Amino acid sequence: MRGQLLDIYQRLFEHFGPQDWWPGETPFEVCVGAILTQNTSWQNVKKAIDNLKQAELLSVHGLFQMEEALLANLIRPAGYYNIKADRLKAFINFLMHEFRGDLDAMFQTPLEEIRQQLLSIRGIGPETADSILLYAGGLPTFVVDAYTMRALSRHGLIFEDATYEDVRGMFMDNLPPDVQLYNEFHALLVALGKRYCKKPRPLCSDCPLFEK
Repeated sequence: MRGQLLDIYQRLFEHFGPQDWWPGETPFEVCVGAILTQNTSWQNVKKAIDNLKQAELLSVHGLFQMEEALLANLIRPAGYYNIKADRLKAFINFLMHEFRGDLDAMFQTPLEEIRQQLLSIRGIGPETADSILLYAGGLPTFVVDAYTMRALSRHGLIFEDATYEDVRGMFMDNLPPDVQLYNEFHALLVALGKRYCKKPRPLCSDCPLFEK
């Protein structure tokens, strides 16, 4: 399996090149983006983040002190803004109460321990938690998304009923705990899913993983 995964990585990297993920000027901005990007495009998330920046409220204390209704209004472009405002508030409250608002202290917690803590926060699932830990915290946890599941299933590497944790474990059990590798690999699988491994009409014959 290790060899198969590394072969996929190499072929995708040669085809797409480095992806330079995740967009965000600071680790905190990445955390906010990871929560806002649920069920929407990054373009819409960027508009919401720009609103927070323009209001000079994109900070732990800024969001902590802000009324939830105002937060919801500012992040409206990201969609589901009332739900996402509630989730952001839940994350900020956790960060304030457990780590006094110190993101660095949060990321110094052992990986699996802080991952379970994040998963206990209302509205934060495995993909969001792992995105925060990998992209904002620089911790070696693999992010799995729908693009990853689809591509691996179509290439026979996982069963269709494989769970998030099954797939995350497959990568982490077979690859070294390398943050840059995990970062790039996930981003390349997203590029594959968007460009070729599409849900309704995959472009298999043009895919860099196509066996000719």
